[in-house]
Formats: sequence, C-alpha cells, structure tokens
Amino acid sequence: MSYQIRPMTDADIASARELWSNAEGVELAEGDNAEEIARFLARNPGLSTVATDETGAVIGAVMCGQDGRRGYAYHLAVGGGYRGQGVGRAIMQRSLAELKRTGVRRALLLVEADNDAGKHFWMREGWEEMPFAQPMGIDL
Repeated sequence: MSYQIRPMTDADIASARELWSNAEGVELAEGDNAEEIARFLARNPGLSTVATDETGAVIGAVMCGQDGRRGYAYHLAVGGGYRGQGVGRAIMQRSLAELKRTGVRRALLLVEADNDAGKHFWMREGWEEMPFAQPMGIDL
C-alpha cells in the first residue's frame, strides 16, 4: 500500500469531514462545518495533515493547531481499509513536527471516555492521560 502525506487544504475539507463522520470514536460538532474548518486551517497554516492514496483520495486526516503556547489535535481518523498500517502515526508525526517547528513544546487532545481503542492508540504513541484535568466547555 502506498500513500502520500501532505498538509490539509481547503480542497480536502469535504473528504476529511466524510472520513471523520464515518470513523468510530470521532465526533463532529456544530463547530466542525466546512466554513469553520477552513477558518481553522487559515489560522494554523500547514499544521493539519492528510494522507492520500494513489488516486488522490483522502484516506487519513487530522486537524492540528496552536495558540502560541500549546498545540491541539482534533479528529484523527484513518479509513477502515488503511488502519493498522502506520497511516495514523505518519500523519500525526508530521503535524507534531510542524507544531514543534512553530515553537510549541506540548500538545493536547481529547479522547472520548469510552473510546478504548483510541486511548490505546494514543498511549502506544507516547501520549499520557491527565487524571488531574477534566475537559470543560461552553457554547458561545
């Protein structure tokens, strides 16, 4: 299996959203519409990553951004036929390298509480649970 890794562009948004919509453990919220993702990509140029197959179809995608202090990863997903082949690791490593290049030294992500496979993947990749932190949010 061959695939290419590159920065996510606006042209990838529809395919990435479809991939994320079909991925177990990935939740798209009202803030994940095409316009807001395009705004996120513009604010964080080159930090989000896609993998494409030989036809150019998106087979993996992750959104990454930063606030000048911390990096954040959202919605890592790999298409079913490509899982277990290093695609997720490769796209995440590219985005983390780009975050580091911007001067960010720590990155965070959210994993659904009942997503055991996701937790296992992230811990195998060196991420750590933060039992001292509880995610919180508010709609504006």
